[in-house]
Amino acid sequence: MYDLARFSLKDMTECGAALRKLGDGATSLEETAGRTVRYLHEHLVDGQSGEPACVLVRLFKTHPFKGLEPGLKRYAKAILGDRPAPPTLKCITLMATAGLRPEWNERGKSTRYKAIPILGEPFAAQLPMFARLFVQFGLDIGTVLQPPSDLLVDYREKTYNVFYVPEAIGSPYIPVQEEFVARYGVKSALGFGALLPSGDLCAVIMFSRVSVTPDAAEMFRPLALCVKLALLPFDGKAVFAPLPSSRKGVRA
Repeated sequence: MYDLARFSLKDMTECGAALRKLGDGATSLEETAGRTVRYLHEHLVDGQSGEPACVLVRLFKTHPFKGLEPGLKRYAKAILGDRPAPPTLKCITLMATAGLRPEWNERGKSTRYKAIPILGEPFAAQLPMFARLFVQFGLDIGTVLQPPSDLLVDYREKTYNVFYVPEAIGSPYIPVQEEFVARYGVKSALGFGALLPSGDLCAVIMFSRVSVTPDAAEMFRPLALCVKLALLPFDGKAVFAPLPSSRKGVRA
């Protein structure tokens, strides 16, 4: 277990070693993502109570709209409304979730963030947390939608970063204040992520009931690479876990 408020170099080293191995034996990026959020939710604790420090831990990935599962594509289309989907459209896609409430442990039960189309300024206004996430990762929305092929290696090498909101209460980057931040006592938000070889961004975002210091937040930067290494074998390949029917050979 790791005390999130006092997350140390030793904790980072041990946690990173565990995160790197979470893809072993998995069959999809989604399965690995599920292991990742559960590990973090269970092992990051409040040092005083021993209870999980995080109300909610989620792993998101940008994913091409055309490659979404049918259910996720319908969800994204409902958000698009009458607007046509551009050929390069990507969506912020919830790959895994773990939290205090039962419905926070199944990505299909999310009501807000299953697959959100990334549509420039309207997207930034609707989801300021993710817009800020891109900024803190050194990316603009155009880069997320279509990374320059000649710069992709450089982006991959540099884009390991931390998303950090030290004071969740009143933060414009966490718009669900009364229903989420106040109700569940969220004090800080912390995330870390990396750019995959496909050009998609993966990011873990955690909402903590303990205050996270800048020094502790900085310790999570190297963990982005550890999560990336676990997800890497499935990038552009087996992203989503097979649907029940596919296990019977119905779906390719």
